[in-house]
Amino acid sequence: MESDLLRSAPEPAWLVFGSLMHFTAFAFTALHCLRRRREPAATVLWLWVAWAFPVIGPMIYLAFGIDRVPDKGFHKNVKDQQLLAERKAREDAKLSLSYWRGVREALATEPPKEFQKTIDKAINTLLPDYPLLGGNDIKTLLSGDEFYPRLMDAIENAKHHIHLQSFIISDDIIGTKIMLLLNKKARHGVKVRLLYDKFGSARALFTGLFRRVDSSENLSISGWSQVNPLKRRFQVNLRNHRKCAIIDGQTAFFGGINIHDENESSETKEPIRDYHFEIRGPVVQELQYSFMRDWYYSTDEDPEILLQENHFPKLSAAGNSSVRLVNSGPTSEMEAIADVFFMMINAAQEEVLIVTPYFVPTRDLMRALRTSALRGVNVRLVVPKKNNHFYAGLAGRALYQELLDSGVRIYERHPPFIHAKALIIDASTSVIGTSNFDNRSLRLNYESNLVVYDDVFSNRLKKTVLEDIVQSTEIRAADWRRRPAWKKTAENLAYLMMPVL
Repeated sequence: MESDLLRSAPEPAWLVFGSLMHFTAFAFTALHCLRRRREPAATVLWLWVAWAFPVIGPMIYLAFGIDRVPDKGFHKNVKDQQLLAERKAREDAKLSLSYWRGVREALATEPPKEFQKTIDKAINTLLPDYPLLGGNDIKTLLSGDEFYPRLMDAIENAKHHIHLQSFIISDDIIGTKIMLLLNKKARHGVKVRLLYDKFGSARALFTGLFRRVDSSENLSISGWSQVNPLKRRFQVNLRNHRKCAIIDGQTAFFGGINIHDENESSETKEPIRDYHFEIRGPVVQELQYSFMRDWYYSTDEDPEILLQENHFPKLSAAGNSSVRLVNSGPTSEMEAIADVFFMMINAAQEEVLIVTPYFVPTRDLMRALRTSALRGVNVRLVVPKKNNHFYAGLAGRALYQELLDSGVRIYERHPPFIHAKALIIDASTSVIGTSNFDNRSLRLNYESNLVVYDDVFSNRLKKTVLEDIVQSTEIRAADWRRRPAWKKTAENLAYLMMPVL
């Protein structure tokens, strides 16, 4: 009987080896987690995952838990600095970028109001390479019904180059239509550069959309990814969420709309509600350079070609908006947009309007919203009633009570799904672009936003937000407290995923 028990026992060597590997993987995960201070809940969650799921847990952390890598060893940051050095060398030598430097210096400005000057001074310290530029014109385009015709018309009339960047390019009717138009312009001698995110555009990548149209030497297509095991890059969680098109260096289209059929009306559905913008003026140069940084990282194309005069033509004033680009991402610009949101909410004296599809903010942004409401500021938040990512919607609802108790008013917009992003304070200062109020946009994704100091534009945008509020149901604090216990449990469970939402 004793010999039978010995034969059925596990091999001690395998048990010891497996335990040693599990402990080693957990120890490396724990050390990496603790190298940089992050929210305690996130750290505890990742430590639990690494311990509870041998082998798989540390691999999940490697793919999704790393929200930043050291700047000195981070290829993206290195490439950004290389291109910046090339740009400055050309400015100093008064070569091709002399026009760009001249227009930046001529139209550099400062905001008209004192609280705006305070905000802008802080942004200038935070992001000194992104100047505030006057003389811009910004038109709002609602949903793909307004955006796609304007984009395709601009592409059709392009003379020199088209630079298009999108998180999602879908293999559907609108995606195919735009790709064929880009290919047509490339065959007629216009240089086209297309940058897409490999995660967001995975369907089009695997169905071969880009291969089917990549038939011209003037059409260059590149997919963005931070995953390359050969170069020890495993950051599945770090994605490029920017959406911008620059035509001949003169006109830019910028905002939240991806290239996807769901953004267009049809006989059977309304389009996703979203905000996009058509921009003219000096800030187009900043959006152009932002595209060039991402393109250079992705392709290593010769800076001599990228930083040519035709990409940065001399621009005249086109309007009255003073605008500043705010890029953010897991490099030296990490959490820049979170800092801007925080400063603006705290600077508001009368009103804060926020529209976002995903509301899972950091604790400091929650406190900023609460304290602004407590000091009498009219804080209103617009989110979707039915979210396209149900867990993100649940996680956001876990925060409602805390906001409602402080006086924040919350509106859930009826379908169709609202994917718009905007922050407006005191009907005079706006933030528009690609960032949501969630951890992914604030800490994980590469995002681009514009801070706009302009009463006229801010009031036009406010009118659009008020139209969305009319199409919403306001959440009442007393009613919210009476929701079923199972809903509260589901919301709190979803909120545990906040570090990766």
